[in-house]
Amino acid sequence: MRILALIPAYNEAESIGAVVKKSVRYLPVLVVDDGSSDETATIAEESGATALRCTFNQGKGAALRAGFRWALESGYEAVLTLDADGQHDPAEIPKFLQSHAEQAADLIIGARSFRDMPCVRRVANFVGCQLLSWVLGDTIRDNQSGYRLISRSLMEKTLASSECGFEFEVEMLVTCLLAKLYLAWVPIRTIYAGESSHIVPWRHTASFFRMVWRTRQRVKDATIT
Repeated sequence: MRILALIPAYNEAESIGAVVKKSVRYLPVLVVDDGSSDETATIAEESGATALRCTFNQGKGAALRAGFRWALESGYEAVLTLDADGQHDPAEIPKFLQSHAEQAADLIIGARSFRDMPCVRRVANFVGCQLLSWVLGDTIRDNQSGYRLISRSLMEKTLASSECGFEFEVEMLVTCLLAKLYLAWVPIRTIYAGESSHIVPWRHTASFFRMVWRTRQRVKDATIT
């Protein structure tokens, strides 16, 4: 099965080279450079990846969909997404590949241990998972993890999304469950090394609650129909 490692990146010149070099040991790699002002794309290519350059910064969700379109047009059956900043260990890629070989899930999410996170992120992730679990009626172990394997079918269902930021990954999870596709989980390391985050806390929180409200409406509509 043809699977592509997909790495969205914005101004990650310091870390992208190491992530790509470790990832290409397992899968071909596409880096979507989301309008970086540094040498992210050039370093990615020098490290063994194909680089897809966006002319301006649009957000992680838009970058992922650009990568999905490239993967679909190139004939890949699935993509494995991981972050460019080193928070996802490429050495764990085989976990996803083995899980997919055994279960053929449409979405496999790497679940982190919340107790190993900084306090603020631990609380935010716990509350977010509890809310989504309540709305969806299913146990959500980690709604914010960007380390995931995504099937061709689910990629196609997300292309019409208008979410450009991190909320796209929450919407992807919701789309998977409402379409009655197969969701699975694999445990992954929780890595925080003091790297800066592209998330703006108050804006991200407001967007997340908006997403929860929209999800509740989608669940109601699905129940009625």
